[in-house]
Amino acid sequence: MTEFLLIVGMFLVTFSVRYVLFGVAGRVRFPPWLTTALNFVPPAVLTAIIVPALLLPRGELWLEADNPWLISGVFAALISFWRKDLLTTIVAGMLFFMLLRLGFGL
Repeated sequence: MTEFLLIVGMFLVTFSVRYVLFGVAGRVRFPPWLTTALNFVPPAVLTAIIVPALLLPRGELWLEADNPWLISGVFAALISFWRKDLLTTIVAGMLFFMLLRLGFGL
């Protein structure tokens, strides 16, 4: 019963916060400086997720040529700049990572 109440409580908190934000979404206007600043949030969040995964895959800094995560990340970035297509970037990066891990044993 405790787990059920915990799940219901989490649902109520999550739903209420999102419902309030969606309910006032059309009525609230942010100042231009805040709108500009909020445009930087997605790249900042993605950078905070991706950079540690590439540079710290084992929990410590690994900046050597045998780091398959870093090599694949650089390859994916080059594909991204060249093709400008998210799906191509993801698939090419993952295939390159699998090639490094399985083909070359890195």
